[in-house]
Amino acid sequence: MTFKYVLDSHAWIEYFKGTLSGEKAKYFLETQECITPAIVVAELSYKYSTNNEDFEKQLNFILGKSSIIDLNSELALSAGKIKKFVRKKYKNNFGLADAIILATARKINAKVVTGDHHFKLLKNVEFLE
Repeated sequence: MTFKYVLDSHAWIEYFKGTLSGEKAKYFLETQECITPAIVVAELSYKYSTNNEDFEKQLNFILGKSSIIDLNSELALSAGKIKKFVRKKYKNNFGLADAIILATARKINAKVVTGDHHFKLLKNVEFLE
């Protein structure tokens, strides 16, 4: 049985680095239906360009291995509420990109695959350690 998983920037970075956490992310890519929010593509593009590295090969791989979900008004409204809730409940610096990723996962009834500590206490998260 396959499930849906939303990969965040952390999962993709670790995958491309070939780390132990990346090997765990690889499992989801090879055996499950994976989704990547468009905001993750933006974060990865920024990271690679900041390091003066080409992102084209990685982007093509992401496009081939996962479905890209664009941000729309429904997800944006949900993300704003999620950000407020998580910051208040867990007293952490949960960012807007993280909230968009979580809103995407909730919208499609999926789990987030990440190693980002901001997600550590949240439900429906496959935490890479």
